[in-house]
Amino acid sequence: MNRINFMPFPNLTTEHFNLRQLTMEDENEIFTLRSDETILKYLDKPPAKSIEEARQFIEKVNKGIKENEWIYWAVSHKSKTKLCGTICLWNISKDQTKADIGFELLPNYHGKGIMQEVIPVVIDYGFKTMRLNTIEGEVDPNNIKSIKLMEKFGFVYNRKLDKTVIYSLVNETDIN
Repeated sequence: MNRINFMPFPNLTTEHFNLRQLTMEDENEIFTLRSDETILKYLDKPPAKSIEEARQFIEKVNKGIKENEWIYWAVSHKSKTKLCGTICLWNISKDQTKADIGFELLPNYHGKGIMQEVIPVVIDYGFKTMRLNTIEGEVDPNNIKSIKLMEKFGFVYNRKLDKTVIYSLVNETDIN
């Protein structure tokens, strides 16, 4: 099938933000995203213990992008190069019709409307460029802010898993 190709890397922009590829210059922010208790509160992953783990994560992410396994953006304000968060489409189905969305922000940027501006361009990329039929978000049912954010963009409750719930957004545009 192989219709998805993330090379060259698809940089995206919004009014205030750039969505770009991760670089090793992002290692400190990635370490914080992967080790901060407030960020990990609703995520089922162990905290990163070193900058080296952040570097390895950046290498893994960029390798997966080159192999068209997922797309993962660093989010930075247009006036700054430092990332304030990340957003991705991953777990792309074998038939390339479905992917999961994931997003996180450094604690200083919570509640500032960043993801409200960024999520729509990622959904648009997923539906129009990747030609996905469905984008899903897996979330801890106690993560009310993320649930409300997904619902704002049309995601609806789909099903409950063991410790999480799935919200889905179906592509209503003609993708043929």
